[in-house]
Amino acid sequence: MAEKEDIFKNVISHAKEYGYIFPSSEIYDGLSAVYDYAQNGVELKKNIREYWWQSMVQLNDNIVGLDAAILMHPTTWKASGHVDAFNDPLIDNKDSKKRYRADVLIEEHAEKIYQKAQKEIEKARARFGDAFNEEEFVTTNARVIGYLKQQREILERMGKSLETENLADVKALIEELGISCPESGSKNWTDVKQFNLMFGTKLGASADNAMDLYLRPETAQGIFVNFLNVQKTGRMKIPFGIAQTGKAFRNEIVARQFIFRMREFEQMEMQFFVKPGEEMKWYEHWKETRLKWHESLGMGSENYRFHDHDKLAHYANAAADIEFNFPFGFKELEGIHSRTDFDLKAHEQYSGKKLQYFDTVENKNYVPYVVETSVGLDRMFLAIFSKSLKEEDLGDGKSRTVLSLPAVLAPSKAAILPLLKKDGLPEIAQEIIDDLKWDFNVSYDEKDAVGRRYRRQDALGTPFCITVDHQTKEDQTVTIRHRDSMEQERVAIADLKRIIGDAVAMKNWLKKMQ
Repeated sequence: MAEKEDIFKNVISHAKEYGYIFPSSEIYDGLSAVYDYAQNGVELKKNIREYWWQSMVQLNDNIVGLDAAILMHPTTWKASGHVDAFNDPLIDNKDSKKRYRADVLIEEHAEKIYQKAQKEIEKARARFGDAFNEEEFVTTNARVIGYLKQQREILERMGKSLETENLADVKALIEELGISCPESGSKNWTDVKQFNLMFGTKLGASADNAMDLYLRPETAQGIFVNFLNVQKTGRMKIPFGIAQTGKAFRNEIVARQFIFRMREFEQMEMQFFVKPGEEMKWYEHWKETRLKWHESLGMGSENYRFHDHDKLAHYANAAADIEFNFPFGFKELEGIHSRTDFDLKAHEQYSGKKLQYFDTVENKNYVPYVVETSVGLDRMFLAIFSKSLKEEDLGDGKSRTVLSLPAVLAPSKAAILPLLKKDGLPEIAQEIIDDLKWDFNVSYDEKDAVGRRYRRQDALGTPFCITVDHQTKEDQTVTIRHRDSMEQERVAIADLKRIIGDAVAMKNWLKKMQ
């Protein structure tokens, strides 16, 4: 556990040192769980957003985009259920005075039990080698069966208690499992209470007649209230989707783990409208499609897993998370939900306006069902950044820190380095930059010995370093160095655009999904 904590501390410090993420308003001692994306962070974030948008909107002829306002009529949130049901179950430790989400404490306890089962499986795999039959072992080994049964029963009981608002049983479960405060080790808990997560604000010039509003806690409702506008103006035929990226706000009381859980964050969501009765087919389709999208980035398929929800939200008839192996364990990265017709029907009821689709084939109106995919852009950033940060042993007591970001997402695609700051080499480097910058984000680096510059660019995550030397003046060739392999090759300046383009083109990466 201590080793994982050290890895996570390195992620946070590296993000600041290399211009990816700064604590917000740091000169005033910052603001808890609020962060600013720095000069490199804003580029990485933009590239992740664009990678999502291309795969979702550009490559699907039945999905279109939207950018709805952050402020919405307050009745929106009454209709969506957020005013009454958007709560977290919180519990305080009386000794440490620390506050926790009760469901997270229980989930983390259940995860430890699951990991015990995985250890037994790994031990058996090592013992039996190629002859190992995992499926048979999992269904016959008493220890593994016991661990998995225990984990399942804990999550099922918690899900049922949260669904029926039986908060006393949630506390009882924490006590029965002997869960202690992660900070103090104390088991002296308060009762579990619900806390609404929406930020309130006001609209109007004077306090007397100002309207109470909320900062949106999700981007989905902007899509639902615009369903008919988009469908009619775009002449969309079911099934079709509406995609949106944008800021959302939640007054997280237990905001922690760097940018994993923030008060101001960005979502990338797509609501897919389908014929009632076909939602489960599309639910399975989007589960598979979204996992392929994640895996196309080459972060390792073993770092993803599906987690089916035991406790369904009030609007869902099926829900699963794609979880990622963060430095602090497997946690939710993306949610895929079958939302039924709850949202459109609720907005029909509260607005008095019809939100229905006329099916020309069946010659009738109906309220479509919705399948949602929702991924946190900030969590996606953290997943990619933390998995890319490596300390590599180069032998002979040497090592290097490398941020091996997928080249398609890297903030700067290439750094142009003149070997010396004289003999016309900086001028040639600048000519190369002036040519490449129309197609790629590139940077210039002339300070320090070339080896130190390579190390700096490795730590920044730059996929290529292009060195201009005296031979360049003779034959118009440069040395291109590949970040991940550290291999160097001599290439013509005229070929740089093609070499870099092949490595970083979104088309080449997204084709891996096919």
